[in-house]
Amino acid sequence: MSKAFSSETGHISKFSLAGALITLGIVFGDIGTSPLYVLKAILAGTSKPDENFILGALSCIIWTLTLQTTLKYVIITLRADNHGEGGIFSLYALIRKWKKGIFIFAIIGGSALLADGVITPSITVVSAIEGLQLYNPAIQVIPISIIIIIAIFVSQQFGTNVLGKSFGPIMFIWFLMLGVLGFAQVVKYGSILSAFNPYYAIHLLVKYPHGFLILGAVFLCTTGAEALYSDLGHCGLKNIRISWIYVKICLILNYLGQGAWVLTNGSLINSDTNPFYSIMPHFFLFTGIIIATSAAIIACQALISGSFTMISEGILLNFWPKVHIKYPSNVKGQMYIPTINWFLFISCVFVILFFRESSKMEAAYGLSITITMLMTTILLSNYMVLKRVPSFLIFLFVSIYLIIEGAFLIANLNKFFNGGWFTILLASVFFIIMLVWFKGRKIKNRFDEFIDVRKYGEILLGLKNDVQLQKYATNLVFITRANNRNFVESKIMFSILSKFPKRADNYWFIHLDISDNPRALEYKVEDVIPGVLKRVDFNIGYKVDTKVNLYFKEVVEELVLQNEFDNFSNYESLRKYKINGDYRFVIIDRVVNRDFNFSKMQKFIMNIYNVLKFIGISDISAYGLDASNVVTEKVPLSVSNDNTVKIKRVMATA
Repeated sequence: MSKAFSSETGHISKFSLAGALITLGIVFGDIGTSPLYVLKAILAGTSKPDENFILGALSCIIWTLTLQTTLKYVIITLRADNHGEGGIFSLYALIRKWKKGIFIFAIIGGSALLADGVITPSITVVSAIEGLQLYNPAIQVIPISIIIIIAIFVSQQFGTNVLGKSFGPIMFIWFLMLGVLGFAQVVKYGSILSAFNPYYAIHLLVKYPHGFLILGAVFLCTTGAEALYSDLGHCGLKNIRISWIYVKICLILNYLGQGAWVLTNGSLINSDTNPFYSIMPHFFLFTGIIIATSAAIIACQALISGSFTMISEGILLNFWPKVHIKYPSNVKGQMYIPTINWFLFISCVFVILFFRESSKMEAAYGLSITITMLMTTILLSNYMVLKRVPSFLIFLFVSIYLIIEGAFLIANLNKFFNGGWFTILLASVFFIIMLVWFKGRKIKNRFDEFIDVRKYGEILLGLKNDVQLQKYATNLVFITRANNRNFVESKIMFSILSKFPKRADNYWFIHLDISDNPRALEYKVEDVIPGVLKRVDFNIGYKVDTKVNLYFKEVVEELVLQNEFDNFSNYESLRKYKINGDYRFVIIDRVVNRDFNFSKMQKFIMNIYNVLKFIGISDISAYGLDASNVVTEKVPLSVSNDNTVKIKRVMATA
């Protein structure tokens, strides 16, 4: 018997104006706020920008947005959807069963993307607030920025249902402002349109001293492309692709406008000049700063929400310890993870206090996300192989983007000692956590010993009818890792029969299978031992909350409606009043004892793994069980014969 609780795919499949407006507020916050700092970062690399330099820099931006964002992500990568969902973990889920060692690329990419989620809010907010210094140089940017960051992170626990409805219109106004301000400058310096010619990009990279290193700043214009892919499930393919046309036009117009202003006002440029605010008319400056700050806040929200989503996926893919996940509103997919929220908050405040200026944060920005993009390229090439894409096309794709992203990586490595070390350090912390948790679970699972439960049919039936034993529960429920319906861990049978004989009227085994389909939620029920033991298999998507208690209750109710199960208590005093039977869950917690002959690397992994367990929550909370009817038993991992110690007996002396 099989039933599905939900058939939602969790994404918008058709284009609509409303969907496009929502997309502007969700998807393009990161990449859409890049004009705040990209050209400023490029100008920091030269003292006297001439026309060829500016045209070359703008050409690099235009062709980066075209080749990296448009071609790789909007056209190619968005096609690699996992039942409508996107992102590096979704891509990994598509190929993990066919490529066993591919997890390492997903972990590296996911870790780098989480590190990017720290630096993006910091640089975006500070860049927006720095515009106030054009009014009054004495304005303190740091305190204002920290106040905004505090407000953003504190508000996460309440949800963004009300404010979220305004994100789309605000971002529409933001992009419109970018386009209009840029166009006003372009008409004054029409030759700036020569930047569409890739010749100027090549000329900059080849002829100018340190021209290649300018790519480190140019790359900042496309850092939001990976987040764009991650938001596929929220907005849908068509909405993202069509909205991107409007977004790209506005972005390029603004970059061209900034370049035109630089070329017409070269004598006014100094190390503190930000062309983004310089192209604004003075009467519009304050309004522009307000709109820029609003867009920065929306970009922060998008990165924070993306981090929550990635951690929740990582938990179900065994990349991250189980942590508390809350749902502060009824908006689908909106979640709040306290531990991640406050870790990001502390990290953002540290970045602002340590670097203090957006120009210094730019040095820390971009390096980690380049690594994520390289990992996406590797995973995507494996997905193409799985989909039987012609080999020459796969080779062409991999060659082009390994060269492009490799060039960006080399250019960004120049930033390492100027701030790039911070995001690499942060990404390394995330990487160690993910790798240790993944490998630690693998090591523990190797010690699982499974036995055929059908051999215990008569024993369980006898135990059920043994009135000499006090009844442990009417319904006794275990969670098993065994994929085969007829098998179960030996420790579960040890718990039932030997540790403390547990007499029950009905035994239940529950198995959770985390599906590659992100929104899957279905189950099947089978009688393993008729009248004694039932097994429930849940097929749960990696984006679905594991509320086992709730799901199991629905299963029992369905079985009762179908006359497949009698849920009334077997105690006569209760049954005559049609009171339901009691349920007790037993969680088996496997612990490592000192008898194991682990290698040094395995010992190192398991030591860190045991520390990480304290970060996470218990299986009771993770499975959504009612703590009042759950018993946790600690048992050692199965010990191999190699660890058996022979003890010699000596006779006692008189």
